[in-house]
Amino acid sequence: MNQEEFDRTQHWENIYTTKALEDVSWFQSTPTTSLEFIHKFNVPKSAKIIDVGGGNGFFVDHLLDLGYENITVLDISESAIEQAKERLGGKADRVNWIISDASTFTPTEHYDFWHDRAALHFLTEVSEINHYVQSVRKGVAEKGVLVIGTFSEKGPTKCSGIEIKQYSETSMAERFKKHFEKVECRTVDHTTPSDTVQNFVFCSFRKS
Repeated sequence: MNQEEFDRTQHWENIYTTKALEDVSWFQSTPTTSLEFIHKFNVPKSAKIIDVGGGNGFFVDHLLDLGYENITVLDISESAIEQAKERLGGKADRVNWIISDASTFTPTEHYDFWHDRAALHFLTEVSEINHYVQSVRKGVAEKGVLVIGTFSEKGPTKCSGIEIKQYSETSMAERFKKHFEKVECRTVDHTTPSDTVQNFVFCSFRKS
């Protein structure tokens, strides 16, 4: 689907302005798997962390509560970010917010921990995926950690009315192997607010 047929920004703005937070399929009050990777890699409190596609998700809340000091949240939807800011209140000033499409984002900093739960799988065009991979290469610091969660080959083929690209442990590792060493992959079932089970694959990498 090309840009003339589909306005990705407007699509997500519409979702975030018409659906309650607790009703969206990706809702997680506690992003357990993501937090487990934070603990697994013993990420220092001073580490630069970016949450790509973080929207109004709760990962940032937990990071702040854990004492992390250098957090960036990126999302295509300005409405999602404004909702997150409103929820966090004064804490929002401790976060760097970026409104950008993950498919065109070019980082200007080096991050120690790059986190992406369910952004990459919305990129279905080869050019978008390649740009994202290059952005990760540029944006992750030497010896930095990359954690990506996408729908697995047992997961959905569409989400929020649009097609996604499924991944396996093998295809995920293949995508990033040129610059990253795979550390661990795991499959996780996520239960949506409507009690649908979605299977994800999460992979962690260390920049080599």
